[in-house]
Amino acid sequence: MKIDRQIGILSVLLQRETVTAPFLAGQFEVSRRTINRDIDDLCKAGIPIVTRQGIKGGISIMEGYKIDKTLLSCVEMQDILAGLGGLDSVNGTNRYGKLMEKLSAGSSDFMVGNQSMLIDLSSWYKDSLAPKIELIHGAIDRGNEILFIYYSQKGESVRRIEPYYLIFRWSSWYVWGWCKKREDFRLFKLNRMEKVEMSEETFVKRQVPMPDLSNEKIFPGGIKVKALFEPEEIRAEIRENIERMRRNYL
Repeated sequence: MKIDRQIGILSVLLQRETVTAPFLAGQFEVSRRTINRDIDDLCKAGIPIVTRQGIKGGISIMEGYKIDKTLLSCVEMQDILAGLGGLDSVNGTNRYGKLMEKLSAGSSDFMVGNQSMLIDLSSWYKDSLAPKIELIHGAIDRGNEILFIYYSQKGESVRRIEPYYLIFRWSSWYVWGWCKKREDFRLFKLNRMEKVEMSEETFVKRQVPMPDLSNEKIFPGGIKVKALFEPEEIRAEIRENIERMRRNYL
């Protein structure tokens, strides 16, 4: 949350000439001392922030640095906010919504009401997916292993993994991690995971290769479809369609 807050503070400073420490403290719901530490961290990162005492004082970015005072254009910021809103649609919280409000503070052009793009990543399985996503996300942040029962075409198995990435692909959610059972990196579909628990066991993070998200990997056997028809009626309809196609293309 520290980096989120510091990005939010920088966004406010880029949009306003001067702000006060009490204003930032209220905006981000932290103490003035925390804001002062964040300002020090931003200065150490190379952002030329100036603080002035007195009635007209406050916190601002050095005047000469403001030739181009926006890190992102209005359209780029709105795209980011749309994406953050999409994450809220999955996890069932308003955590990213609050971050959106902080990032958009001081500039009405960035407010959600002016966006033309809305992203909803939720699915029919939202009620069961949201707790899994929150738990796995927390385990990744803390460096904790997770345990779960996994259902695949080969049957049911108990897995313990070191989680590294949550991935959204082909309208489904996956977790990419080191599987203790297979001693290799594996991709697990969240809808096939049951009784997901965060272990107290922590792990030292490995060098993580990026997962193969090609269609062949996600759908290794292709997509097979079996259609059942009533014999007589459908057979006649198929013959008519074939004859129609023949007349059109020959």
